[in-house]
Amino acid sequence: MEFRKNDLVTLEIEDCGIDGEGIGKADGFTVFVKDAVIGDTVTAKIIKAKKNYGYGRLMEVLKPSPYRVEPKCEFARQCGGCQLQALSYDQQLVFKTNKVKGHLERIGGFTDIPMEPIIGMDELFHYRNKAQFPVGRNKEGKIVTGFYAGRTHNIIENRDCALGVAENKEVLDRVIAHMEKYGIEPYNEATGKGLVRHVLIRYGYFTKEVMVCLILNGNKLPKEEQLVKSLCEIPGMTSITINVNKKHSNVILGEEIRLLWGQEYITDRIGDISYRISPLSFYQVNPMQTQKLYAKALEYADLHGEETVWDLYCGIGTISLFLAQKAKFVRGVEIVPAAIENAKDNAKLNGLENTEFFVGKAEEVLPREYKKNGVYADVIVVDPPRKGCDETLLETMVEMNPERIVYVSCDSATLARDLKYLCERGYELRKVCPVDQFGMTVHVETVVLLSQQKPDDTIEIDLDLDELDATSAELKATYQEIKDYVLKEFGLKVSSLYISQVKRKCGIEVGENYNLPKSENARVPQCPKEKEDAIKAALKYFAMI
Repeated sequence: MEFRKNDLVTLEIEDCGIDGEGIGKADGFTVFVKDAVIGDTVTAKIIKAKKNYGYGRLMEVLKPSPYRVEPKCEFARQCGGCQLQALSYDQQLVFKTNKVKGHLERIGGFTDIPMEPIIGMDELFHYRNKAQFPVGRNKEGKIVTGFYAGRTHNIIENRDCALGVAENKEVLDRVIAHMEKYGIEPYNEATGKGLVRHVLIRYGYFTKEVMVCLILNGNKLPKEEQLVKSLCEIPGMTSITINVNKKHSNVILGEEIRLLWGQEYITDRIGDISYRISPLSFYQVNPMQTQKLYAKALEYADLHGEETVWDLYCGIGTISLFLAQKAKFVRGVEIVPAAIENAKDNAKLNGLENTEFFVGKAEEVLPREYKKNGVYADVIVVDPPRKGCDETLLETMVEMNPERIVYVSCDSATLARDLKYLCERGYELRKVCPVDQFGMTVHVETVVLLSQQKPDDTIEIDLDLDELDATSAELKATYQEIKDYVLKEFGLKVSSLYISQVKRKCGIEVGENYNLPKSENARVPQCPKEKEDAIKAALKYFAMI
């Protein structure tokens, strides 16, 4: 049967897509239905039809799923923020676990994935410490603020989001009242005119400090002093700033910050580490779960006080400083200069002197520091944006050959792609742990541990040492032949330096100055145990020991 736009179909929802939409079939025709839940029987209207599949709008739930619950927010279906409010929380965790596992299987090609149980949330609502509210006018001409409807820039009026803190409504009420009293126009995306674009609010969960930042299509807000006086009546008010963004684009924040009152930052903490957070800072929006996320990353890093760690995409040093409590030294990289200044300030704030921070793209800074300055890493921690890691960065990570890589991901699809690259080049997927940072939404964080691949088996060779010609042993295989053997049999890349170190240990003569450091104070990396064992197996294979 051929289905067309506006056709009504009855579906049993049997699966769930990666964006939380229900999936059902009508006469073999697959239909994706937003707001439908696995187990529902629904009526849906086809809004877009392809040859073998289509997209439908939920019209009626004929038989509700046992997993269906009543959404807490009345705007849940209209707003683009919460895709899973109608799904019971235990099934949300199942959905997120399957999402991570599915991407690792389909994109990464992994089987027998070492998944740990997902770390769920204790508080399912009012967990977000940051919200950005667009400001505009509705069809009746009234100033409104809230959130954009899914895949549109139409504002759904809502000053009291179920995921945000109670202080949000108090701030928004006062800002809108100020605009109405003094005739201040909201920004109009279509015309590029109007003044107030967004209201950014941050909240310190542990300090109870409140930040308000008004994003303006101009340099000054009329009657600023009166608004400041009103906002300062809110308990915990700490920072009131203006952010100037005159660009005709959908980028929310501009680069210029002007302080109206208080200080330019608020302070919050994760575990024992305190952080200063500015309007431009990247800081995880769910501090309660972030502590669990970083604790898992720290567990996987397995630090004992002697390790040098690189933290890539470090932001304001959130993970870096967590790691610095246990590591010998931590180096962080971030492209945003203001974030690096925040990271340095945060290190001082916490009395951590074993850190160094670099401004620049991770895919440029790490290769430069490795190839030109000879830096190394025992452990690399990477927490990239949704697009994942640049291949140049992954290549350098492989060349640096750290014992462990801890990958923190906010997008399991790009995570799977990057893990495939790393695991095809000498690393093994050891542990995977999803962490629910964003209850009621389809998003999920994942922490992954990779370690250098270890041989699945060993080769035992009985040799009669009396028959071994030790004087010419070093001539029996070239360095390249040894490298090729180790790579083929054990999946490990080894350097000439490591081979010469193992040769010396085995009593095989090598050139007096072969692979020695060029300068007196240079650090010489030592061959890891598993690579030493693999090289010894190669030396036995070539009858060199």
